[in-house]
Amino acid sequence: MEFTLYLVNLFSSVFLCGLIWTIQLVHYPIFQRLEKENFSEHLLFHGQRISIIVIPFMALELFTSGWLALFSEANPHLHIFGFLIVLMIWTVTFTVLVPVHGRLLKGYNPELIQKLIRFNWIRTFLWSLKAMITLSLLIG
Repeated sequence: MEFTLYLVNLFSSVFLCGLIWTIQLVHYPIFQRLEKENFSEHLLFHGQRISIIVIPFMALELFTSGWLALFSEANPHLHIFGFLIVLMIWTVTFTVLVPVHGRLLKGYNPELIQKLIRFNWIRTFLWSLKAMITLSLLIG
């Protein structure tokens, strides 16, 4: 069972790492180019669609990282570190990025878009680190 949870954790972490790089390099920069008069509609569409993808994988990653951190006998320190990274991702997501998205739903704001891009680099770095740590457990 532990290896299955590890594989689910590995898949969710690597998937989310790829997704966050796409969001960072493609989606959020596109926000700067959207029509100002329909900006809120575009952002709402983005939020609804991306949530269908990201929420299940974030939940899987959180659950499996937590389980591995608590119960894994193999490399417990790396699993704990991975779980702490996931908690940091959730913290940045729900304390900074979700509120910025909420404020952007009111209309185009270039300063808020820049804040979104800037703070999302934190998640991009953290998910990259989490994916590398999780992959290193497979290799090592």
